[in-house]
Amino acid sequence: MMGVSVEDAAVRELAALSGRGVPLLWEWVAEHPRLGVARALLVLATSDALSDQELRQELSAAYEDAHAADARSVSLVYGVFLYTHRQYWLTADHLVTHFARWPGDEVAGLLLDAFHACGDAAYRARGDALTERQYTLVGPDSWTWASRMAWTRVEQGRVEEAYELAGRALALYPRSGVAAHARAHAEQELGAGPASTAFLDRWLAADPQAVQFKHLNWHAALQSLACGDFADARRRADDVLDREDVGMRSATNWRLLLAGQTPARRSDPAHVRELLAHPRGMAEVFHTFNLALALAVEAATDDLYALARRAAHDERPDYHQVLAPVVRALAEITAGRPQRAVDLLTGLGGTVERIGGVRVEREIVQDTLARALIDTGEHTRAADLLDHRIATRRHHIYEDLLLAPRTAPVTSSAPR
Repeated sequence: MMGVSVEDAAVRELAALSGRGVPLLWEWVAEHPRLGVARALLVLATSDALSDQELRQELSAAYEDAHAADARSVSLVYGVFLYTHRQYWLTADHLVTHFARWPGDEVAGLLLDAFHACGDAAYRARGDALTERQYTLVGPDSWTWASRMAWTRVEQGRVEEAYELAGRALALYPRSGVAAHARAHAEQELGAGPASTAFLDRWLAADPQAVQFKHLNWHAALQSLACGDFADARRRADDVLDREDVGMRSATNWRLLLAGQTPARRSDPAHVRELLAHPRGMAEVFHTFNLALALAVEAATDDLYALARRAAHDERPDYHQVLAPVVRALAEITAGRPQRAVDLLTGLGGTVERIGGVRVEREIVQDTLARALIDTGEHTRAADLLDHRIATRRHHIYEDLLLAPRTAPVTSSAPR
């Protein structure tokens, strides 16, 4: 750390999604308690643990302090305020203005997820263009912008480019969490299998406190699924994902069940119902979708029907137009009526993107449709649906199993 200020180290580790980021932010704030940007970034990194009142109080103070510094500081703190209050559309609009004044600002780059969080294709494209513009302005020797460009390319489906950009970023700074994550997504699309799990295990071993420790283990579990190592997929879910990781665990287990495999440790249905009843249970469509997957793993058909009705009566278009039919399809599958699931999911087409998440997370809807098609005897349609994956992935045992006829129902009676 010699020659590197606490400020530079804190920003670097935060951008890298390192386990050292938050401790360094605390150190930075301790050294400069009236520095608005430092205080705002600490709030950004710890916002999940703060109440709405604490969030507003801390950021209001940071905003006041930022005025004593400069206009960039004020703009950054305001952006953090909008982002942490889930005002993603306003955050995105603000970032366009911010980058026009301060091109290539690495700190502002921490908020770029706002464009995708809007759930709007036009805003997503706008964010991608903004990221590409910053990368072009700063140049290829910036590991932070190379990392973000890799993430942009992988979400655009330009997998080979994403893999190369992630490799460049990791060569410049091996601890880039964004680049490691982008590489994991690219390798999922390529079906890298054991090569990907080996990379992820090496990368995580160097920083077990990394922000993405659980999520990258989940990616490794998906690679194990791809190459047929179901025991490893279950081990990662059981050893790494705990009670609160309902989404990642249910996404792993539903895939295992679709492929005719025994699931890992499952969720408590009462806990899932409790999460759905919480004000945040229906606050974001992708979070609600993950809770629906947890109910599907438990074959909680009645709960799924109830959730589908609730989503159908929600005034938000993404809920009643997309989430409701997806949840209803899950209910039909657990009820043993795959043809109804086929009808519901086929009608959605490309609108599934509006359910949120990223490509690999939404892929599970396609998996579910493929399984339902096989269960109704429509093998050709199912094969066509997954053809692009089998053609491009080196390891695709999981897809092969999705296309394998069987008599057992999707939902297992395995104990929790």
